[in-house]
Amino acid sequence: MKSTKAAGRYAKALLELALDQQKIEVIENNMQQIITVANEAHDFQVFLSSPLIKVDKKLEIIKSIFGNFDALSISFLEMIATNRREVLITEIASSFLTQLKEHRGIVPVTIISAKTLDAQTKNEITSKISASIKGTIEITENVDESLIGGFIVRMGDHQIDASVSNQLNRLKQELVK
Repeated sequence: MKSTKAAGRYAKALLELALDQQKIEVIENNMQQIITVANEAHDFQVFLSSPLIKVDKKLEIIKSIFGNFDALSISFLEMIATNRREVLITEIASSFLTQLKEHRGIVPVTIISAKTLDAQTKNEITSKISASIKGTIEITENVDESLIGGFIVRMGDHQIDASVSNQLNRLKQELVK
């Protein structure tokens, strides 16, 4: 939990710097590239967390991988490595993108359904969600056949479970009482 808080603080500082220097799009692109590298190369995270590799060597490799980054991103990565927080780089990048969405008023919403939703159902769910929140929603759809039917909507810390499997579980609990 501590690393998540630290990553959030670093990400917030980077967001504020990017806003002050009007480099939001460039830094956003840099953070997306970090996440892409981390997702595509599992060894990257292993490399960052290795206590056997010295900080200056890690910094050298980080600069060679991300050498085309904006000067703000490079100096930020240098500062993170100097503070021996390089293991948090991917988490910081992810937190930065999340905080940037918040800043832009974008609310990420995940809809999990038993099967792919048709356009009408998706539009109905989207319009109901849009009416209840401020900002623009960004929908991510997932399919989980174990739901049997219905859907689950997740927005931040909130969840609406309208799945058949949830209703069956509730019925089962009522019958057990």
